[in-house]
Amino acid sequence: MAVLVVAAHDGKTVRANVANAVTAAAQMDPDVHVLVAGSGADEAAKSAAALQGVAKVLHVEDAAYANWLAEDIAPLIVKLAPAYGHVVMAADSVGKNVAPRVAALLDVAQVSEAIQVVSPDTFVRPIYAGNAMATVQSADKIKIVTIRPTNFKAAATGGSAAVEKADAASAAGLSTFVGAELSRSERPELTSAKIVVSGGRGLASGENFKMLETLADKLGAGLGASRAAVDAGYVPNDYQVGQTGKVVAPDLYIAIGISGAIQHLAGMKDSKTIVAINKDEEAPIFQVADYGIVGDLFQIVPELTAAVEKK
Repeated sequence: MAVLVVAAHDGKTVRANVANAVTAAAQMDPDVHVLVAGSGADEAAKSAAALQGVAKVLHVEDAAYANWLAEDIAPLIVKLAPAYGHVVMAADSVGKNVAPRVAALLDVAQVSEAIQVVSPDTFVRPIYAGNAMATVQSADKIKIVTIRPTNFKAAATGGSAAVEKADAASAAGLSTFVGAELSRSERPELTSAKIVVSGGRGLASGENFKMLETLADKLGAGLGASRAAVDAGYVPNDYQVGQTGKVVAPDLYIAIGISGAIQHLAGMKDSKTIVAINKDEEAPIFQVADYGIVGDLFQIVPELTAAVEKK
């Protein structure tokens, strides 16, 4: 049976991780359909149709779906689900909110944060903060799967899937959208950045993070942090990388003043190249680093920034 990918979007385009979800879905079944629900989401539906590997886009227009309230989106997915063997979502804030509700309403088990598709019913997912991998097999007729986007290559654009209108489901009316405060930055978004500069408790204060901001700007990098730095109030929560933060896998990850607790490693150890700067030569971060510098970050980071600027 076909696979239904549920696509979160901003009204104009689907999220970047939808392309990764399409790649994962195609490994479950080559007949991939994408659901784009919203209000005034015509452009988002077209962007989904442009992804290679997508056979059809289901476009559902209704004001109830304007703000992606899980209580309203989940019944729509449940209504469509019987026509599919799999329902796939990226394991982001939307997927983690919507997928469990869908699984509960369908009375099936959810497979969370799959990093590999072994077969249509068998998946590999991390457990114990990524220190072990579990291979799980689902016997459910409809499989609800969230995938970790960083483990699947994004589908290319250039496709031309058909866009079909579909009927809305009755809105549950259990919640109401009040408002949202969105942080905005000129830097690349963490989960899609090719370079990430990340700081930890070793920075000692939020003021010292300005050093990292300068380096990140010179490199065109996203700016991240460990949970310790976030909990200490150095930077906002949306900077956090790790098991309880964002999972990233950039081409280059620079960890500065981060000891490397397993919870942090779970969010960045799949980075292609890892550079660690820490004064403690026994810091766990050096066990996963490709390159390590043991020394005072307050001396090394300005020198590194100057070298980048000169280059």
